[in-house]
Amino acid sequence: MLAAATSLFAERGWSATGMRDIAKEAGVSVETVYASFGSKTELLLAAIDVGVVGDDAPVPLSQRPEFAALATGPIGDRIDAAARLVSGINQRVWGLRRALAQAAGSDPQLSEKLHEAEHRRRDNTREGAEMVAGRPVDDDVLDGLWVVMSIDAFWLMTQVGGRSVEDYERWLSLTVRRLLHLDEA
Repeated sequence: MLAAATSLFAERGWSATGMRDIAKEAGVSVETVYASFGSKTELLLAAIDVGVVGDDAPVPLSQRPEFAALATGPIGDRIDAAARLVSGINQRVWGLRRALAQAAGSDPQLSEKLHEAEHRRRDNTREGAEMVAGRPVDDDVLDGLWVVMSIDAFWLMTQVGGRSVEDYERWLSLTVRRLLHLDEA
């Protein structure tokens, strides 16, 4: 059900994806979808959560090896690990995030969830940046990283601009180096 919801929300968006569509795609009854997730909102949020970490194992991103890699090895390796991590997350969730933004326009609860998610992402960006840099980062650097690591930047470069995910990841790595003032790393 989660895979069906992820695919449909990402392809069709919020309003063009109904619980019946998800049930049909998953080969289950609508009642089963509601019993498992409660609502379309909760199903979308669950799909985003799974998309961020890449699987449905109950292990937070902060406890995964790909996150730990941000603090391990030479600075260049840590920056590349950060770019790889962010690129993977953005690739998995850009369509879901677009669906969330569509839904937030007419649903105050989802609008609040979207704002909460962005505040959390900013905090996570600070934590990751400080792990990579091995030092605190100021708010100007943080805001630059928060923007360039956003799903919107990924979407613009890959979906609108036609760049490959590999090009985005390479660009992100170079941009993180610049923002952290580590051009030589």
